[in-house]
Amino acid sequence: MTTRIIQFEKPKLKNPIFIEGLPGIGNVGRIAAGHLVEELKAKKFAELYSSHFMPFILLEKGSEAHLLKNEFYYWKGKQKGQKDLIILIGDSQSADPEGFYEICEEVLRYLQKLGVKEIFTLGGLSVGELVGKPKVFGVVNHPSLIEQYKNCGIDFEGGERIGTIVGASGLFVGLAGYYGMKAVCLLGETVGYPIIPDPKSAEAVLNALSKAIKIKIDTSKLEKRIREMEDFMRKIQEVQRKAIERLVKPPKPKKEELTYIG
Repeated sequence: MTTRIIQFEKPKLKNPIFIEGLPGIGNVGRIAAGHLVEELKAKKFAELYSSHFMPFILLEKGSEAHLLKNEFYYWKGKQKGQKDLIILIGDSQSADPEGFYEICEEVLRYLQKLGVKEIFTLGGLSVGELVGKPKVFGVVNHPSLIEQYKNCGIDFEGGERIGTIVGASGLFVGLAGYYGMKAVCLLGETVGYPIIPDPKSAEAVLNALSKAIKIKIDTSKLEKRIREMEDFMRKIQEVQRKAIERLVKPPKPKKEELTYIG
């Protein structure tokens, strides 16, 4: 198996905070982190490729190939109290359990070299129904973080309700301590449909995050950006679904028909 981080630029950052937002329930984390990248005009400096992503490319306009990847962006603090940021967004998470560990540890080793001491992961918490004003629940790997961020609109009392966090958002928090990093996972309440984006939940998560990192974030363009990315995300998820079905139960070839994976 192979997971590689290809760096285009080595940014000079001082005690940066890492923020992860990958696709998941309601695409809450991906929407929130992607909006943060756009609003801050963060600069891409590295990409991650992995054999644990589904084995296909997407064809964009003009038949241009798009390989599934995760992207690292950086932003330097402008005002007093603001820290530099490293933001991870992407097309996909791992397609298998082993890959989650490999990818997360590869990222954490890379972040160590960049001087990261604190991370925030963003995701959705499925509640099975529409919520008018989504709550944001917080999970930490160090108790001091609860006191530090208790006034940021984050509910740290929802542990029993959450139960488990599946995927990168949870695994980064679980592994971060082994790499000398404190970690917070922010989960926005959402109805729980993976394909349907939840702008209200993403906005709630962004509002809590903005208070924690002391950066004001304009969310007025959020729904427009969701519409722009929705077709692309749906396409990825539909192709992944069909690919999984094909791998689990490959179609029987017709008589004298040659088949291949290309």
